[in-house]
Amino acid sequence: MMEPEPTKLDNERSVGMAQVIPSGTNMDLTQDILDSLNVAQASEDNKKNLDDLGGTDGLAARMGLNLKTGLSDAQVDASRERYGANVFPEKPMKSFLTLFVESFNDTTLIILIIAAFVSLIVGSYEDPEKGWIEGLAILIAVFLVSIVTATNDYQKEKQFRDLEKNSEALERCTIIRSGETLRVNPDLLVVGDVVSLKSGDGIPADGILFEGSGVKCNESALTGEPDDLKKDFFKDPFFLSSCEVTDTGTSGDAKVICIGIGKDSQWGKIKANLTSEAANTPLQDKLEDMVELIGKGGGGAAALTFIALIAMIWLKYDGEDPWTHVIEAFIIAVTIIVVAIPEGLPLAVTISLSYSSKQMLKEGNLIRQLQACETMGNATNICTDKTGTLTENRMTIVEGFMGGKPIDQDTFEKLTPNEVIKGDISLNFAVNSNVFLQDKDENGKAYDRPKVVGSATEGAMVLLLRKWGIDYQSLRDQFFSTSRDMQFPFNSTKKRSTVILCDYPSEKGKVKLLCKGASEVILADCTHWTDESGSAQPMTEAKRKEFLDLIDQMAGRALRTLAMAHKDYKDLNAIPANYRTDPPDSTDLVLDAIVGIIDPLRSDVKDAVRTAQGAGVMVRMVTGDNIITARAIATQCGILTGSGETLTKESYETLKSNPAKLNALLPNVACIEGPVFRNLTPAQADLVFSPDDKYLMVTRLNGHGLPANQKEWETLHPGRNYESEKDLFLPGYKDEWKATRPNGGQVVGVTGDGTNDAPALKASDVGLSMGITGTKVAQNASDVVITDDKFSSIVRAILWGRSVYDNIRRFLQFQLTVNVVALLLVFIGSVAGFPPPLNAVMMLWVNLIMDTMGALALGTEKPTAALLIRQPYLRDAALVSKPMWRNILFQSAYQLILLLILLFEGTSMFGDVFLRGDYCQNWKLSSPDKAFNLAAVGNMDVTEQYNSIGAVDTALSGQSYYGTDGDGTTCADFYRICGAENNGECYQDNFVPSYDTNFKSDCLDNCAKTDYDYTHFTIIFNAFVWCQIFNEFNARQIKNDPNILSGIMESKMFLLVIVVTVLFQIFIVELGGDWVRTIHIDFSYWLWSILFGFGSIPVGFLMRMCPIWNEEDDEAFFGYVMPS
Repeated sequence: MMEPEPTKLDNERSVGMAQVIPSGTNMDLTQDILDSLNVAQASEDNKKNLDDLGGTDGLAARMGLNLKTGLSDAQVDASRERYGANVFPEKPMKSFLTLFVESFNDTTLIILIIAAFVSLIVGSYEDPEKGWIEGLAILIAVFLVSIVTATNDYQKEKQFRDLEKNSEALERCTIIRSGETLRVNPDLLVVGDVVSLKSGDGIPADGILFEGSGVKCNESALTGEPDDLKKDFFKDPFFLSSCEVTDTGTSGDAKVICIGIGKDSQWGKIKANLTSEAANTPLQDKLEDMVELIGKGGGGAAALTFIALIAMIWLKYDGEDPWTHVIEAFIIAVTIIVVAIPEGLPLAVTISLSYSSKQMLKEGNLIRQLQACETMGNATNICTDKTGTLTENRMTIVEGFMGGKPIDQDTFEKLTPNEVIKGDISLNFAVNSNVFLQDKDENGKAYDRPKVVGSATEGAMVLLLRKWGIDYQSLRDQFFSTSRDMQFPFNSTKKRSTVILCDYPSEKGKVKLLCKGASEVILADCTHWTDESGSAQPMTEAKRKEFLDLIDQMAGRALRTLAMAHKDYKDLNAIPANYRTDPPDSTDLVLDAIVGIIDPLRSDVKDAVRTAQGAGVMVRMVTGDNIITARAIATQCGILTGSGETLTKESYETLKSNPAKLNALLPNVACIEGPVFRNLTPAQADLVFSPDDKYLMVTRLNGHGLPANQKEWETLHPGRNYESEKDLFLPGYKDEWKATRPNGGQVVGVTGDGTNDAPALKASDVGLSMGITGTKVAQNASDVVITDDKFSSIVRAILWGRSVYDNIRRFLQFQLTVNVVALLLVFIGSVAGFPPPLNAVMMLWVNLIMDTMGALALGTEKPTAALLIRQPYLRDAALVSKPMWRNILFQSAYQLILLLILLFEGTSMFGDVFLRGDYCQNWKLSSPDKAFNLAAVGNMDVTEQYNSIGAVDTALSGQSYYGTDGDGTTCADFYRICGAENNGECYQDNFVPSYDTNFKSDCLDNCAKTDYDYTHFTIIFNAFVWCQIFNEFNARQIKNDPNILSGIMESKMFLLVIVVTVLFQIFIVELGGDWVRTIHIDFSYWLWSILFGFGSIPVGFLMRMCPIWNEEDDEAFFGYVMPS
C-alpha cells in the first residue's frame, strides 16, 4: 500500500530528528555511487538512484552523517582523504615557450627575420670574416623583442588568473560541523558537509536538498536555462555548484548535503574543458587603435626612408654591386616600422593595471574586471548604500517602545526585560531572522566581539537577546520547524520579513504570525498595540500619532527604526491561502515594539565623502531607510551640504495636481522617496536623484539600458501596461536622453550587497559589491568587490583609477617623443646622404629598452593626493592633452636639433674622429724594418700629392714617416694622408703592397675602404639614448608642475629602471662592437653625451613656463562642483 505524498507543510518532519550513527561507519560510499546521484541533466535518474539509497536519510546513514550536527572533525579528515578537497584542477596556462613562438606570428617581425637572413647570407658571401655579423645581430635583437612580447602576454594571462584566485580566496559559505555553524572558504568543503544556503548565495558544491521549502535556483551559469528552477524533495532536490540560490521560500534557508566537490562536481567537469582568456579593457582597446594609427604613420616614414636610401646608394655606387647596401636599406625600413609601432603602450597598460590591482587589493578593493580599475578614475557619480559602507555595520538597539512603554537611551542600558518582552518580542527577534553569531574564527581564535553572520540589523536583535541572557538558538529550536512553519525573508517591496508558526507550542493548534520591518509601514498595518501587561489595546489616532512622533524623533537622531508586530490565528485554515507561498501583506496587526538602532558613521567617512566631492564626484546615498533617518545620516557624513527640499509621498500627492509648481520645486530637491521618484516622468526625474531605486537612477544618469521602443520597453517591464505606464520610460527616450547630454552622460559607480542590487550593478559603469555583507549574486554582477565594505575604499579606488590613467599618459608622452625623434633622425640622415644615424640593431635596442623599461618605470608610479583635486575626464577626452603635445613637440625639437648638429657637424666639433677608433689607429706594419716609409718610394712628388689632398698632418711631416708617435706607420697615418674619399686610388697610385702582405687586407680593406665612422655614430647613438633617459624624468609630469623629482624616492621601480638602462647602455656602447656597430669612446665623449642628454631637463622646465597650450581644455573635464 502506497503512503500518501506528504504535503508542503510536513514534507520534512523527519529532518533534524536525532540520528544515532556510529562515528566509525562514515563514508560507506564509493565515488561511483556518488556520481550516479549527480549525472548532468538527468534529475529523474538521479532521483531514482537517491531513492534506491533510501532518500536523504539513507544517504546520510551511508555517510555516517548526523543531519542536525553535521560532520565531526574526524569525519571531515576521513572524507577529505577519500574524496579529495573542493578545489578545481587549474587548466595549465600557455607556456612561456608557446607564447614566445606565437610572438613570431607578427608580420613585421617575419619580414625583418627574412631580411636579416638575406643579409646574413649575402654578407657572408661578400665578406666571410665579418659580413655575417649585422644579420646575426638583427636576429638576436628580434629574439629579445619576441621575449618581451611573450613576457607581456604571459603577464597578462597571469594577471587574469590572479584576479580569479583573489576573488575565490574571499569567498565564504556557511556549514554545520560538530553542531557549530561556521563560515569557511569553499575550498575547505568535503563530501558529506551540511551547507546552509540563503537567498543570493552561490552554491559552492553539488548537493542534495534535505531541508527547505519553496527553494529556487538559477542554473543559467551551468545549463543555460534562464528561468529560476524550483527545488523540492519529490522531483529535483539537486543543487549544482557555480549556480545561485534565488529564493529560499518559506524556510529562510536551504540545507544541502555535499555529494560532488572539485573535479567531481558538475562545474568541475565543465571547467576542466573551459578556456578563458583575458579580455582587453576599454583603455587597451583605445591604445591599440592609437598603436595601429602610429604604425601606419611609421609605415609611411619607412617607405620614404627606404626610397631615400636606395637613391643615395644608387648615386654613390653608380649602380655597381649595391645589393649589400640595398638589403641594409630594406632592413632599416622594416626596423623603422618595428620602432614606430609602440608595443610598449599595451604593455604599459598591462603593467600599470597589474601593479594597481595588487595595490588596490591591499587597500580593500578586489578588482574582478580590469576595466573597472581605469573606469573608476573618471567616475562622476557614486551611488552608495548607507549600512556598512557609510556606517560601521555594528548595529545596536539603543531605544524605542518596548514592553508597553517608550524607553530612552539612558534607561535602555539598564533595562531588565519583563515577561511581555520575553514573549512575542524575543520570539520575533529569534525566529524571524536567519542571522547567527560566530564567537571564533576559522582557526578557533575567539573574537573580541561576537561576529554577526548575516544581516547586521537582525544581528542587533540577537545580540540584545544574548545581553538579556536569552539563547536565540534555543528559541529557534523550540518554536520553529522548517518542516512545519514558514519563513519569508525581508521583502524590499513590502518592507518586512515574516514568520508563520503553524503549531504554536503554548496553545496547541494556534497559529502565530510574527513580522518585523520598516516602522512606518508596519505601524500603518497595525490596529492594536501591546500594553505593559501584554494586552492588546485598540490603536487610536492619537496613539498612532504618538508612535509616529516617536519614530520621527528617533529618525532625526539618525537611528534606524524597526517595528515588531504579531497576529494570532485560531488554526491553520484561518490563514489566507496566499500566505503559504507568497510574502504576506499581514494587516490587522498588533504592534509589540518599535526599536531605534544606532549604526555609527565610520570614522573616516566624512573626510572620504568630502575628498570624493572635491574630486568632482557627486556622492548619492541610496537607502531603504526612513527618509528622515536618511537625511540625518546624509547630513552627518557631508553628502547633504545645503538645505535642499525633501519630497515625500505626502507632499508629492499634494503637488502632482499642479505640475508647474512641482517642476519648479524639483531642482531644489535634495531628498526624495523612492515611490515618488518612480512616478516622475523622465524629464522630471532628470532634475533630482533618488534615495531608493538604484536601477532607475543609474539608467537615467548613464543612459545604459534605456529602451528605444515599445518592444524593448515591454521586454524590460514584463507584466506592466505600456499604454498606462510608458511615461516612466518614454519610447524614444534613449534618443532624447542623448540629445540632452552631449557629454555622454555620467560615469556611475554603484554599491550593492543584495541580490536585488544585481540589475543596478550591471547597469552601472562600475559595480561595487560588498565583500563582507554582499551576496554571491551581487558580487558576480559587480566589477569590484570592496573587501572591507568601507566608503573610503571606494575613494581609494577612484585614486588608483586616476593613477592608472595618468601613468598611461606619462608613458604615451615619453614614447611618442622617442618615436618622433628616432624616425625623423633616420629619415633626414638618409636623405642627406649619411649612413643611417641609428642602424637596425641600435633601433631595436632603443625599442627594447624604451618600450619595456619605460613601461615599467612610468607604469608603476604611485598615486598622489593631487589626483583628487581635479575633476574627472570626459568619456571621450583625448588621451594626449594640449600640455602633453606641447611637451612632446618641445622635447622632440630639442633632441632632433641636437642630434642633427652632431650628425652634420660632429667631426668639426670633436676634431679628427677616426674610423673604427682604436683598431684602425693602432694597427701597425709587422716590424719596424718593414715599416711603411715614404722614402722607400724615392719620390718627393708623393709628398706634393699628399699636400694637394690636404690631409697630411704637420706633425707627421716632421718625422721619419714612422707614424705620429715615431713608432711605425699605422692605418690612421694612412687615413690622414690619403683622406677618406679617394683612399683606394691613393693606395693604388703610390704604394706597393709587397711591403707588407697584411697591409692591404688589415688596413686598406678593413679600415680605409669603409665609409662608416664608428666613433661619430656611437656618439650620436649615445647622446640619443641619454636624451631619453633624462626625458623619462620629464615624462613623470604631464602637466605644468616643474618638480619632476616629486615623490621620486617612492618610485623605486622608476629608479631601478633608470639604473638598469644606464648599465645596459654602457654595455652596448663599450662592448657592442661589430654587432651593434659601436666603439669604445673616450671618457670625454661620455661626458659630452650625458651633458647633451641632461639638456632635456632645462628644456623641460622652460617648456612648462611657456604660455602656449599650458592648460587642458575645460571641455575635457566633466564632474560635480562642490558648493562654495
